[in-house]
Amino acid sequence: MTNPSNRTGYTVEVAAPARLHLGFLDLHGGLGRRFGSIGLTIDSLTTRLRAERSAEIAATGPDAERALGYARSYIDARGIEGGVDIHLLEVIPDHVGLGSGTQMALAVGTAIERLYGGGCDSAAIARTLNRGKRSGIGIGAFEQGGFILDSGRGEERGVPPVAVRLPFPENWRMLLLFDTRGQGLHGAKEVAAFSELREFPEQAAAHLCRLVLMRVLPGVLEAHLEPVTQAIGEIQRVVGDHFAPAQGGRFTSPVISAALEWAEAEGYPGIGQSSWGPTGFVLLEDADQAQRLAQAIKHHFGEFSSFRCQLVAARNQGAEVTLLQQPTRLRQEKRAR
Repeated sequence: MTNPSNRTGYTVEVAAPARLHLGFLDLHGGLGRRFGSIGLTIDSLTTRLRAERSAEIAATGPDAERALGYARSYIDARGIEGGVDIHLLEVIPDHVGLGSGTQMALAVGTAIERLYGGGCDSAAIARTLNRGKRSGIGIGAFEQGGFILDSGRGEERGVPPVAVRLPFPENWRMLLLFDTRGQGLHGAKEVAAFSELREFPEQAAAHLCRLVLMRVLPGVLEAHLEPVTQAIGEIQRVVGDHFAPAQGGRFTSPVISAALEWAEAEGYPGIGQSSWGPTGFVLLEDADQAQRLAQAIKHHFGEFSSFRCQLVAARNQGAEVTLLQQPTRLRQEKRAR
């Protein structure tokens, strides 16, 4: 991209939502595609930034170094003649299973595209910034929100395409469980884990795909919670046990694992861990049930200072991208400096 259209003086604001990765479906890959994911876009946790054209590439605010790295890589890869000044207002926590890296990359790339008049979509931005190698859930969350199923990575190793996107029932809630002491596997350790794990059984992959087709999808469509929670819990057991040698157990955090097992024993089967964790979740029928469970879990596990709960709903829309013409806080702060 050279000599792009002039949008100097504009500010682009991007708000990218977090997502839960609810499990892989086919880690065997015998049919020519591998991974395949289900996921859910959630509210309350967001990466939000404002960006302006600039002669240099700069970033301020939480997780600024990561944003700066993405901005430099993207501008270089796209051949853009110019820079960008990014101010991060809030960010999704890093490496806890909520898709922070992909949402940051897409937010930065989208802002640059809008500022410089480009036309790349989210999948192209993800490829440029080396995101979406195993899962298309984060890209689907950014573009559309809601409940997402991707069909895995094929031989061409492109971004896994979103095969199904459904609105998630508005009244259902997720209780998130956080262990602030640790992070899930990422980077080189994540790559090593995938290469060292035993082969995933073909029969198990068939079982998981059947659960999604015959229980999860119709349950979401009909707003029938029981088959969804039962199936998600089973998917999490199978996938979690497969990853146990790499992450130290079915779930990464012993505290979260204990809380999830307790919740399941109390009659809440829709439990699991998002991606490599350590964030856990419980799928519930409404806010009242979620609040009651949160209080009960806090009563039993509140002695751990690193442990906390957060109630979230699904988000049935993707990222918000706004082009602002009026003076913004970013420009005001710039002038003050």
